[in-house]
Amino acid sequence: MDSGEGSYMLPYSPLEKIMKHLSVDIETYSETDIKLGIAKYVENPAFEVLLFAYAYDFGDVHVVDLAQGETIPAAVIADLTNPDVVKHAYNAAFEIQCLLRAGFDIRPAAWACTMIHGAYLGLPAGLSKIGAALKLPQDKKKLASGTALIRYFCVPCKPTKRNGGRTRNLPKHDLEKWALFKEYNAQDVVTEMAVYDRLRAFPVPDGLQEEWLVDFSLNLRGVLIDRELVRGALAIDAAERESLLEEAASLTGLANPNSRDQMLSWLNENTSVEMEKLTKETVKEALGIAGETGDTLAMKVLDIRRRLSKTSTKKYEMMEKAAGEGDRVRGILRFYGASRTGRWSGTLIQGQNLPRNYIENLDLAREIVRRGDRSALKLCFGDVTDTLSQLIRTAIIAPRGYTLCVSDFSAIEARVLAWLADESWVLEAFARGEDIYCATASSMFHVPVVKHGENGHLRQKGKIATLACGYQGGIPALKSMGADKMGLSDEELDEIVQRWRGANPRIADFWQKVENSAIYALETGRPAGLSHGLLFSLDYDDRYGLRFLTIQLPSKRKLFYPEPGLKENQFGRMALHYRTQMGANWATTGTYGGKLVENITQAVARDCLAAAIMRLVGKGYRIVMHVHDEVVIEVPEDMADEALADVNATMAEPLSWAEGLSLPAAGFTNPYYMKD
Repeated sequence: MDSGEGSYMLPYSPLEKIMKHLSVDIETYSETDIKLGIAKYVENPAFEVLLFAYAYDFGDVHVVDLAQGETIPAAVIADLTNPDVVKHAYNAAFEIQCLLRAGFDIRPAAWACTMIHGAYLGLPAGLSKIGAALKLPQDKKKLASGTALIRYFCVPCKPTKRNGGRTRNLPKHDLEKWALFKEYNAQDVVTEMAVYDRLRAFPVPDGLQEEWLVDFSLNLRGVLIDRELVRGALAIDAAERESLLEEAASLTGLANPNSRDQMLSWLNENTSVEMEKLTKETVKEALGIAGETGDTLAMKVLDIRRRLSKTSTKKYEMMEKAAGEGDRVRGILRFYGASRTGRWSGTLIQGQNLPRNYIENLDLAREIVRRGDRSALKLCFGDVTDTLSQLIRTAIIAPRGYTLCVSDFSAIEARVLAWLADESWVLEAFARGEDIYCATASSMFHVPVVKHGENGHLRQKGKIATLACGYQGGIPALKSMGADKMGLSDEELDEIVQRWRGANPRIADFWQKVENSAIYALETGRPAGLSHGLLFSLDYDDRYGLRFLTIQLPSKRKLFYPEPGLKENQFGRMALHYRTQMGANWATTGTYGGKLVENITQAVARDCLAAAIMRLVGKGYRIVMHVHDEVVIEVPEDMADEALADVNATMAEPLSWAEGLSLPAAGFTNPYYMKD
């Protein structure tokens, strides 16, 4: 490492030079859509590996045409199963699961995932996208022809007279295309190796690799789905939608009341509401207006529209389709899905954004839905679509003889933020077990605030301020939390912002310290440190001109901001800018102190959860999923109370790198998943 300004990693580590490397890419066929997850994809009886491309030590690429009878060389097979040979692949989880299904004795610990490596460095997901972001030369880029070739050879085809009624295209059906497909397969290895060559100057920490391996095993386990509940919910939802559409047609006279354009025109022409678009927000707003004007017809039609537009029940459809062997949905966690912070994101059933449940008698509601009894559900709970939405969580169940143990950290982001900024009064309030919203309101308004008691009306202001202001948020942030719906004027909202900042001076100061440290590191190339081990640096690799602003976290993991620079923002101030994926584009975006603090806080919270997961797995617990600050574990029924106490205690164990950060955990056990 250069002892001067910044940090420069050598192209190869000494260990890398002496190790044997095998780069791999495969092409496969299955009759199951890959969008239902890798596990479901490979379970299909028709699944097979078509092409196997490989290269040793980043050299020449060879393609094995398995579909036409070629076999993988014995030496390569031996190295696939040899733990001392490092296997490289882009989205290695796909190669591992496919090769396992094909009968190879694959050990995930010997694999390195270039996709995870790129995500760690804040680069976009997708081999073609990361290649573009890294400005790979044309001969190293992924071939654009791949999509059409995959559609031709890797998925079933529609039978036609022209193709003789076949449902699958084999190599013999178009040898020219097949030759191109083999070139495409080989080029993917070339691209992956070129990507890795650029990334290896900034290696993935060993701890992160271990977390990825644990994540792989959790995804293979998956969550157990209550098929009976799912099928009952789908049947009830279909009947309810049909009934609502019939009612809407009767009220409006529209041929297709589910049509956005038809419904929008009808509402504007026949009711007291005026709308430019039909969204969840505009429908809710129009319902309020219709209620104020006494337009009962508009209220009825808008309420039907609201219920018809509820998309959360689509998760039942995904559960039904994605559930595979043993009625489990596998692969619902995406490791490093949020590359800015390293948090997990969700796939398939999207566990990170399941609707909350509020109804009291969940057992009764579940039993009615499992019977598919729409009438009883409506009689007992009223709004059928809303009830179905609230029951989605409960479709995740424990197997026979087990129960689900759910444990989560309490107010983890507020605790981490206060700890990072050394806002001692907040930490002391948490230590005393106080309601943080009451404590915040009390600090803001300098009076005692007790929930449902003395000055209890101020608690809501403390709550919205805590949720909205911690990352330098102002009036817009308060409004996004619904503060304007409380009848507060902009002047009153500004007062809340100023009072919160006055009550939390160290947090407000922390925003500026973080911004100044980032700019200093970028301008001078010298590291800048803050408390709790935060370190801002400019990391670069002169071989390819790669530059990153990095923030080393207390855990020693780093956050990466690619191609950083300074330029004027919309307020006329010089601000930090960097490159990131924005929709379909690799683009430049700006940031500021509060946003960087949000990244750091959420990243530290993520590391706290990751550490807890590793401890729990080390104790042998069967984690099936986790969401931000919560873990869900299958434990034997006869050990439920003992397991819950131990899980909570394990979650709350102090972290060696976070002295003074208290993270108590609490939870419950239940046969099905829910929000307690």
